[in-house]
Parts: sequence; C-alpha cells; structure tokens
Amino acid sequence: MTRTDQLPPTGLIAILRGLTPAEAPAVGDTLREAGFRRLEVTLNSPDPFTSIELLAQRLPDVVVGGGTVVTVPDVDRVRDAGGRIVVAPNADPAVIARSVELGLEPYPGVATPTEAFAALGAGARALKLFPAPSVGIAGMKAWSAVVPAGTQFLPVGGIDAGNLGDWLAAGARGAGIGSTLYSPGRSTGELEQAARDLMTVWNNHQESSQEKHEENNQ
Repeated sequence: MTRTDQLPPTGLIAILRGLTPAEAPAVGDTLREAGFRRLEVTLNSPDPFTSIELLAQRLPDVVVGGGTVVTVPDVDRVRDAGGRIVVAPNADPAVIARSVELGLEPYPGVATPTEAFAALGAGARALKLFPAPSVGIAGMKAWSAVVPAGTQFLPVGGIDAGNLGDWLAAGARGAGIGSTLYSPGRSTGELEQAARDLMTVWNNHQESSQEKHEENNQ
C-alpha cells in the first residue's frame, strides 16, 4: 500500500455548486485550461450525475467527482458516473469506507479533532477542513502535530486568492474553492481570471517548496 506521506499534494479542487449539464463542457474546459485538475460537482446541483459523467468523459486527464455526498448509495452513483473523488461536508465512516472500497478518494469534512480521527480511522487520508474559518490556520497547525504523518489538510469555505497562500504556507496541501471561483451564470472570462489567480498562488507555493527542499538536501 502507498504510504500516506508519499502521496502527492491534492492541490486545488474547483467546487461547482449549481452547475448544470449545459454549462459543464464550457466550465470544465475553462478550468482545465487554467490549470485545475480536480473538479467537484456537488450533488445538490441540477442533474449532478449527468454533469459528472460529461466532465469525466470530456476531460480524461482531470479528476472529477461528487461533492456534498452524504449517503452510501450516492457514493456508488458517483462511481457509476465516472467520478473518482467523493467530497462530503461531514465525516460519515460508512461513506468513507465505501469510497475506499470502490477505489475512490474520500474527502470527508471535519471541524474537530474527534471528527478528524474518526475519518482517518475509516480510511481517509485527506481531510476537508470545513468550514475553514471555524478551524482556522492555528487549529490546522495544532492538528498537524497529532495526526498521522502525511495527512493532508484541505481548507474549504471562504478560500480565495488573497488568503490561499497563508493556508498553504501553514501546511495545507490544497484547498476546495467554491463561490469565489464558480457560481451559476458567472461569465467564462470571470471564471478564467479567478482560476488563473488561484493557480498562480498554488504554483508559486509549489515552486517555493521545491526550492526549499533542494536547499535542505544540498
């Protein structure tokens, strides 16, 4: 089994809440072109499984999945639609276990250390800090001292290009970006600019981390 601390960072996940199948191709193309490689269609969107299927077929080099997944049957439906990630607002052990069983990547939402350890015990290797402002950067740093090495933290809620860098510098291995990136009816131009701004922050952090790693190994 791959060791948790050897997993590549998750990176940025675009949260597409309210996406329709009609919008999916253009939105997916725009985000992929801007550098996003993980897209989450929330299940409270119109006809979400059709959108997941469309995106998964259209963008084979992008990891597509479902968000707001709170039942085990919906894990199966995400998989059947071609999804590969399962993102949830809560930490339901049954949802996590089923995701792992099907070979999908679960991202359970946690807001307390108890929830975090329950999610890890059920098989999660990455934790969605939700809502991120409630946990806070200080909370994430405190948790990182006690969870298994390599556990990935992904803040979700209120993350934008202005504060993303602070979370990454504190140890986050990615983030879920919602309404500050995509909202129904947003123009393609606005979406593209927001996506590129976020990817610039992410890429700059990755380059800085690589430089520090090389310096430490000299």
